[in-house]
Amino acid sequence: MEPIIVLVIVIVGVVIFGGLVYVGTKEDRGRDPLQERLAQYDDKELPQSLEEIELSLSFKDRVLLPLMRRIAQITTRFTPQKQLEEARHQLELAGMGMDPATFFTMRIFITVTFGLGAFYLFFIASKTVAPGSALLYTLGAVGLGYFFPVMWLKSRITRRQDAIWRALPDALDLLVICVEAGLGFDMAMGKVYEKWENDLAIAFGRVLREIQLGKLRRDALRDMANRMDVPDVTAFVAAIIQADQLGVSMSKILRIQADQMRVKRRQRAQEKAHQAPVKMMLPMVFLIFPSLWIVLLGPSIIILLNSSTVNQVF
Repeated sequence: MEPIIVLVIVIVGVVIFGGLVYVGTKEDRGRDPLQERLAQYDDKELPQSLEEIELSLSFKDRVLLPLMRRIAQITTRFTPQKQLEEARHQLELAGMGMDPATFFTMRIFITVTFGLGAFYLFFIASKTVAPGSALLYTLGAVGLGYFFPVMWLKSRITRRQDAIWRALPDALDLLVICVEAGLGFDMAMGKVYEKWENDLAIAFGRVLREIQLGKLRRDALRDMANRMDVPDVTAFVAAIIQADQLGVSMSKILRIQADQMRVKRRQRAQEKAHQAPVKMMLPMVFLIFPSLWIVLLGPSIIILLNSSTVNQVF
């Protein structure tokens, strides 16, 4: 295979991958396309034809986005439904609006791009690498490209879950204040959604929208807990549902939950503080101590070497 052809394939793969990432991360499924289209022509004259509307759109909206969606649809046909459902759940845990088909397409293109790039570097561009080593490096690059999106997604899930459990005690404090002030639980969640812009507040806002559309509050809260998969949120939702079914005072339940979450957050902080010395051991042994030894013992070693050289001369 010619080097120019391989380079062109790699560039095309990178461009398509970038487009898929843009479509998956920037596309908001909560937006209303009709309202956006009406807002575009709010201060303008009405278009005369459908062709005029299409031509008024940007090249991205007319060509790139439909092309990326078409590639994602083709990928969906060859992907088992169980894997799509698992990917959809993982994307929900990460708080992303990306479609599972787009994620699998992105994964395939990353794998192909890494594989072609490694093939070009080790088989064509480099003449000193042995064929066996080049094949091993290429297979390693393919494996890295295949598992890299999964590792990236898991890191996003971990960061989001950590942010949620850190924000939960403060959100419960605000819920307690609002409920004790006379507001209902739904209105208290609305206050949390208005005051903050973190993942937990956005989840509360989604629960309120689902309730407005006719979903039962307990079902909306259970779905919220499933989309987060945080044990503290699951326990909080179970307590709220049980209090709602048994008729227990909501303010007392919220205050108890807020106190418990605050104690758990303090315990986690203390646990991480106790883990810090152990985690600092490796950097100290392999990075800090060698530098200190060089600074402290380096001059003495140089003096000893010079003295031994002088003694040998005489």
